[in-house]
Amino acid sequence: MKGTRRTIGRIVLFLVAVGVMVGVAGGIVWFFVRQMRAAALQPGAEVDLSSLERTLLGFYLNLRRNDIETPPSGSTQQVEFTIQPGESAAAIASRLERLGIIRDAELFRLLLRYWGLDQQLEAGDYALTGNMPMSEVVTQLRHGRLQAKTVTIREGLRAEEVAYLLASEGLAGQEEFIGLVRGDAFQYDFLRDRPATAPHSLEGFLFPDTYQFAVTASATQIIDAMLQNFDRRVTIEMRQQALDEGLTLYQALTLASIVEREAVLAEERPIIASVYLNRLRKGIYLESDPTVQYGKGYDAATGRWWPHISMGELRTVDSPYNTYIHPGLPPGPICSPGLASIQAVLQPAETNYLFFLAKGDGSHVFAETFEEHLQNQAKY
Repeated sequence: MKGTRRTIGRIVLFLVAVGVMVGVAGGIVWFFVRQMRAAALQPGAEVDLSSLERTLLGFYLNLRRNDIETPPSGSTQQVEFTIQPGESAAAIASRLERLGIIRDAELFRLLLRYWGLDQQLEAGDYALTGNMPMSEVVTQLRHGRLQAKTVTIREGLRAEEVAYLLASEGLAGQEEFIGLVRGDAFQYDFLRDRPATAPHSLEGFLFPDTYQFAVTASATQIIDAMLQNFDRRVTIEMRQQALDEGLTLYQALTLASIVEREAVLAEERPIIASVYLNRLRKGIYLESDPTVQYGKGYDAATGRWWPHISMGELRTVDSPYNTYIHPGLPPGPICSPGLASIQAVLQPAETNYLFFLAKGDGSHVFAETFEEHLQNQAKY
């Protein structure tokens, strides 16, 4: 009887000891994981794992292996996921969680940290599905980047030119692209703020930049990437600057598109912007040649979207975009302006200029009065 009690006592002591050891180990792991999570929230933080830390993190991840190996859903629908240049592991994990590709963003970050991938994921496009376990998502982001094409959308192109450029690179079809540009499939706050009289078009919002598009990217995905870029690059502060200038964002963008087509020299952008702002405030017609070109449209004879305009056409091209015959701004942007032209409108030069004239070498001569402008015309 005593032997039995002694045996039971030893078993109890052993179990208590094991429990204490597990509790201590669990406490250490919990503390370590908590520190790792806190570090992961610091922007740009890099944490080098020691052997002990890696072992403890491995122990924790092993405890969570069921979560790591269980897909969040049974969906086989492919989602094209884009990692932006410089995007942090935390931001990537949060977006994957919102898309339903993973269930636990923090666990995913720790898994990346364990494999030393939290600072090494390459920007680009990846094909993911909801039926992938977390471990497979990591593998896909490590090795499964889709073949991509680099495309530069330069400043000053109208939507039709962007469509042609993409099609020439073997990406989106022109008709599909233009159909989406003139549709209402995209929901962004800056699009909802357009006036009711605005054209049904994304003209001006297809942000010019160098992009990497997966060869399988759809027209919708390409346009969405451009709109997301616009939303990032045209900051809240810039939108407030527009209001400070007495302009809505849409009006500022419309004027910036005119500046983009008029300016050749970077240093003249703020001056040209000031001319148009001065004319708007005085109720003078803008009389911008590029608005007439936009209204005239494609010239089949020359194969150009920005055809030469004769003096006679300046007041005869019948279009709401023709600022020689219609007061104020045109109905909307005439091209996709770059950041420099947008900033020129938001921070124009302080001038009294009301006129400018091309000198033929890319530069312009400016005048405050019509008499000075006539003298410049006689000279140049």
